[in-house]
Amino acid sequence: METILDRIVQLIGDEMFLKADGFDEAVIGLDENGVRLIYSYKIVIDILMRQMDRDDAEEWFRFNMQSAYVGEKTPIWCIDDY
Repeated sequence: METILDRIVQLIGDEMFLKADGFDEAVIGLDENGVRLIYSYKIVIDILMRQMDRDDAEEWFRFNMQSAYVGEKTPIWCIDDY
């Protein structure tokens, strides 16, 4: 099944943005101004919960992903789990 990330790569290639390894299915869009991928918090947590419980997944996300800055192409985390 084609993902949103697959479609983005077809349109602009994969050298314009940074990816979070292992979370391709969590990509929900692209910030065209900064060419940054937008990831769904809810899907990222679901992926992490395949390996740990929810509390640990949320803590791991906050420490290792949300707080990480890797330059102006740092992915955007859409908090969509209310």
